[in-house]
Amino acid sequence: MAARAYWQGQIRLALVSIPVEIYAATRSGAKIAFRQIHEPSGKPISYEKVADGVGPVDKDDIISGYEVSKGNFVLLEDREIDAVKIESKKTLELVQFVGADEIDPLYFEKPYYVAPADDLAEEAFVVLREALRKAGKIGLGQLSIRGSEKLVALKPCGKGLLLETLRYADEVRKGQSFFTEVSGEKPCADLLDLAATLIEQRSAPFDPAAFHDRYADALRKLIDRKAKSNSKKAILEDTEEPAARSGSNVIDLMAALKKSVGETGSAPAKKPPAKKPARKRA
Repeated sequence: MAARAYWQGQIRLALVSIPVEIYAATRSGAKIAFRQIHEPSGKPISYEKVADGVGPVDKDDIISGYEVSKGNFVLLEDREIDAVKIESKKTLELVQFVGADEIDPLYFEKPYYVAPADDLAEEAFVVLREALRKAGKIGLGQLSIRGSEKLVALKPCGKGLLLETLRYADEVRKGQSFFTEVSGEKPCADLLDLAATLIEQRSAPFDPAAFHDRYADALRKLIDRKAKSNSKKAILEDTEEPAARSGSNVIDLMAALKKSVGETGSAPAKKPPAKKPARKRA
């Protein structure tokens, strides 16, 4: 079954318009999802709309509300919300270009593949792709879809283009407020060298296929076993709990790093630190 386009329209660069199709680059169905089940009957649980102090309510009596303070809501009808929705346009205009490394990874949200809509669009599509690649730039624009407006970044991706939705500035927390208690002092040079050696020994090209979600794999095996046995209950295998960590200090950290480095190679020899001159007595 052919993939369904998430969006169809055109990318506009000044007076040049390129018909394109955008496809989701990730699969939401890859994750395992559970439903709540009434065990005696085996029937799935459904949820009822209930208001505090009122009980079940009719769906026609439900409107949207925004909580402005504890227990106080501004009520909005669907027609009022629809009136301020951004008109869905079929054009993504590239209004700015930035360096490929200028955008903090915190702002990237979700990736999409972009392909030319037809053979006639391919030439202009390839020109845009190669121009971005040569300049080392990312194109920025805002995409109107389903009533909202998304900030997006466009960059080369193999033979195609990759579009990534970005978070707006007010959606990202400033990280430094979480690090106020962290010391700004530099660590011991010997510890730093050992850690750098360990990092170098374990450095390799990124291969996403080398990593697996072990929890999801175990869940699938459990589900398969239960499906084959047709049993409602399962006896889970005991697993060993990791040993509790003891309090750490510089000596423990040095020993742990040396042991870690020794598993894959030897650390570079270090000169013993120079002895401090003895203090003169008064």
